[in-house]
Amino acid sequence: MTERNISIKEVMDTIVPITRFNRGEASKIFDEVDRVGVKVVLKNNAAACVLVQPERYDEMVEALEDYALFFEAERRMKSFDGERISHSNMMKELGIQETDLEGVEVETD
Repeated sequence: MTERNISIKEVMDTIVPITRFNRGEASKIFDEVDRVGVKVVLKNNAAACVLVQPERYDEMVEALEDYALFFEAERRMKSFDGERISHSNMMKELGIQETDLEGVEVETD
């Protein structure tokens, strides 16, 4: 990750008190989220929630899923002590063609 200096103004632009929602300013706040990218909602001077653009949220969830898969692969590789076989050889051994896998979703949990 690259280091980035954040100004106090940038930090202040991300904070929104809950009272703005209570005053009916939700639409304005959502427009600000579109402009700034993120808003931290404060309730009683503590962070109550974080508002982000849907695209950014999807990116964060995908990154977390990728990390989880990476760590699971690492764990499995460390505990594996058997013979390794390539993907293509395994497909041949099992008689599976790439076309057989089209549209197949795999759950890793």
